Amino acid sequence: MYYQKSIKDTCDMLNTNPSTGLTLEQAKKIYSEHGPNALIEKKPKTKLQMFLGQLQDTMIYILFAAAAISIFLNEVSDAIIILLVVLLNAVIGMVQEAKAEQALDALKKMSSPTAMVRRDGRVQEISASELVVGDLVILEAGRVIPADLRLTQSVNLKIEESALTGESVPVEKDSNFIATNEVGIGDRINMAFSSTSVSYGRGEGVVVYTGMNTEIGKIATLLSEAGEELTPLQKRLNELGKILGIIAIVICIAMFGIAVIQKRDIVEMLITAISLAVAAIPEGLTAVVTIVLALGVQRMVEVNTIVRKLPSVETLGAVSIVCSDKTGTLTQNKMTVTKVYLDNQLIDVNELSYENDKTFIDGFVLCNDASTENDTRTGDPTELALLDMGTIVKVTREGLQQTAPRINEQAFDSGRKMMTTVHKDQNGKIMSYTKGAMDILLARCNKILINGKVSEITEEDIKNINDAASEMARGALRVLALGIKENDDSAKEENLTFTGLVGMIDPPRPEAKNSVQEFKRAGITTIMITGDHRDTALAIAKELGIAENESQCITGSDLNELTQEQLNEKAQNLRVFARVSPEHKVMIVKAFKSKGYIVSMTGDGVNDAPSLKTADIGVAMGITGTDVAKGAADMVLTDDNFATIEKAVAEGRGIYQNIKKTVLFLLSSNFGEVISMFTAIAIGLQAPLKAIHILWVNLITDSLPALALGVDPKDSDIMKAKPRDPNEGLFAHGGMAFTIYNGVMIACLTLGAFLWSPIKFLGIEGMEITIANIKYALEDPYIISHAQTYAFTTLGVSQLFHAIGMRNYDKSLFKMNHLENKAMIGAFFAGLLLQVAVTEIPFLTEVFETAQLHLNEWLSLILLAMVPLLSHEIIILGKSLIKKSK
Repeated sequence: MYYQKSIKDTCDMLNTNPSTGLTLEQAKKIYSEHGPNALIEKKPKTKLQMFLGQLQDTMIYILFAAAAISIFLNEVSDAIIILLVVLLNAVIGMVQEAKAEQALDALKKMSSPTAMVRRDGRVQEISASELVVGDLVILEAGRVIPADLRLTQSVNLKIEESALTGESVPVEKDSNFIATNEVGIGDRINMAFSSTSVSYGRGEGVVVYTGMNTEIGKIATLLSEAGEELTPLQKRLNELGKILGIIAIVICIAMFGIAVIQKRDIVEMLITAISLAVAAIPEGLTAVVTIVLALGVQRMVEVNTIVRKLPSVETLGAVSIVCSDKTGTLTQNKMTVTKVYLDNQLIDVNELSYENDKTFIDGFVLCNDASTENDTRTGDPTELALLDMGTIVKVTREGLQQTAPRINEQAFDSGRKMMTTVHKDQNGKIMSYTKGAMDILLARCNKILINGKVSEITEEDIKNINDAASEMARGALRVLALGIKENDDSAKEENLTFTGLVGMIDPPRPEAKNSVQEFKRAGITTIMITGDHRDTALAIAKELGIAENESQCITGSDLNELTQEQLNEKAQNLRVFARVSPEHKVMIVKAFKSKGYIVSMTGDGVNDAPSLKTADIGVAMGITGTDVAKGAADMVLTDDNFATIEKAVAEGRGIYQNIKKTVLFLLSSNFGEVISMFTAIAIGLQAPLKAIHILWVNLITDSLPALALGVDPKDSDIMKAKPRDPNEGLFAHGGMAFTIYNGVMIACLTLGAFLWSPIKFLGIEGMEITIANIKYALEDPYIISHAQTYAFTTLGVSQLFHAIGMRNYDKSLFKMNHLENKAMIGAFFAGLLLQVAVTEIPFLTEVFETAQLHLNEWLSLILLAMVPLLSHEIIILGKSLIKKSK
């Protein structure tokens, strides 16, 4: 731990001369032993690997088997259709995954390309990758730190570390500091970390860690070690695939058993078994779900959200914990003066008046090295906040300096903790302004300015000043004081006149508070995770409604004392985690996940990247977010607005709801096919549907309305419900009974249509209606062709009507707004026209082995296919009566 070592001890350990640096020979030797100062890249997936990865699915395996057997039995058209479905699904998935994560690449790009070093006593600029442990690096404002350094010199040195630690203000560094015990990254003020930047001052430091051993390298390691977890929907679909796979195998075995018992032709039954296996597998399901998610991604763009990983869309719907970084996410990442104390009054900054408070405003604006000229903000965030305060009353530093230029100064010094500038106006009046830490500056004051009059400062004045400073500190405001001196151009910081105080903070985003409350109403808990100080974090958390008291806050040093298991038990009662490191953030996410929560992590800095990747869904900020954070995230908010997460969660819930409707709709059709096929064969009849009929219904007739269900507008009350249980299956809340009921109903309709033609024939012939006679009638090529066409048409068209009711199975058709889903209207008529085409166009009737139908036959079949709508209304009426009876 170099931050616990003195400069001399560190240099001795690394064999570095603190004055001349390493020799060239030493540097070459160390480089040859340890290699370049670079991050190790994770080998990216090839397009072929991405494509093959899309094929690793139980349902896909079964379809491959069905295609292979179809080819073996010379049913080539069936095999081609099956393989086209598999190919379509794989290509869609591969295109989405092709936007592969660039987290480690982004980390590499962040590394400084060059570094100023002292070797053999000479200063030279070298590639950052050539740095070695022991090198003496020279730092100046604007430079990016090329490796982790133990500082050997620091002159007013401030380093911007917000991307790494979450600290909203540049950190003052002190090379002479020696830690007496272990401290967090943000408190190692004698260290400078790779990829942070120098915002002020200058210094030197000896390289103690390079490449993957740096703090940013540890983050890269955490990113590469974070595994890819399946989303709740992927887990449900995988389970469904396995169940359907088992059903398909059982059906095939049963078919062979029936073939042996009924002494049927084995090859014929093998073809039938394939048909049944195909019926058990919803071939269009994987492609439809993928397309629905892709369409959902387009809808997310409308709410300023870019989705990098398709399945993460539905994960949002189950989110129960939103872990958010403070700086730049819940807050504006912009220091802002909110309170001022002058004339013995603590007031809001917006109450300032330039006419009454000219001296106070001029002092803070002129005693300042920052600039906002030409809309370009440069300088220390604290000083920029003071310039913004001047902007409130339409005063700029550049404007004031034209009439009162600087003639002398004492630059800020971390030892004095003060800064002084002297100005002379056009009338020759000299005014010296000193700003700095309140306790130090107050000790240099012997007078006080109140309401434009200067008087001796009294004990009561000092008490009032300290009380005001304490009140601001309780609100986690950073306090600065201002003193003045007239007619003295020496810039001496003594015998000052106390003028006032400012209190500043990185304030919450205006919309964040409402979003936190909306999340509460939706059963979602917001957790603040930050590298900032405990008091600051807790004050912001209380203001936003995230936390209520101090017992809900814990610091990184406290976390160091806990094991992962101990934190798992304690986390549920915590709301604010302050002064944490990247490793802590990962621990926190894991703690909530261990209790079954679906965790979203929101952040923008490098320090957020590992936890973004560990979370069920990582959300990065698009404007202020680092490339590393975006690369590790599942989603990126293009407007950096915390409130957008709320809209994204609502969209996620709606998309999951639509996917569930789609799955239940498709499976009801599959159940209908299996039940009708199995029943007919079990009683000794021919199959009511051919394999190509089943594929057509599964892939075309069903898929169009399924896609329309996938874009159904979300329920307006969707955010009033609690998050769904992540362990909740697709068939929860009566879904299985609902699907089986609809499957049985569709099977009855399909069988009824299939038996219509042979029964009509038996009636005409005056023959008794028995299984044997029906079987006899179906041996007639004309009758079996019409019977299968009737079954095929009824199955396809009944699904079109069924889809209309599936839009909302808790609302009557007459109360639905059918025009709000124009896709469903289009899907209905397109499906009907396609169904007409395969029974009426000669070329297609040959391919599908269907018979052409008369108009009266079509009308009769359409009436039969409308039964699902009648069933829907009866169920809604039944629910209404039950509700009224209670």
